[in-house]
Amino acid sequence: MDTLSDSLLLGLDDLVADVSHARRREDLGRLALLCYCDLRPWARCAGAERLAELTWALNTRAPPGSRALFLQRIDVVIQELEDICRRSGRTATAESLLAARRH
Repeated sequence: MDTLSDSLLLGLDDLVADVSHARRREDLGRLALLCYCDLRPWARCAGAERLAELTWALNTRAPPGSRALFLQRIDVVIQELEDICRRSGRTATAESLLAARRH
């Protein structure tokens, strides 16, 4: 992943806010929608291949057997998003994701 453009950074901030809110509320439907419709396209544009792969797998693999397993898969996606935020100099944004996961 190269340096992100201003447009991609703004998109990242918006995505983090949406994902953090949905994760804190444990809104599984919203999280699944965000991963497939928002995070995956953003990741592909940003060259964040691992994030793109994780979001793709989340929506194409067999559904998890429980709510807890789905949240575990989501948390792996969120951890990758946290790493992208840190690499992009968005430390406070990464911390908001960490807080949402620990909620």
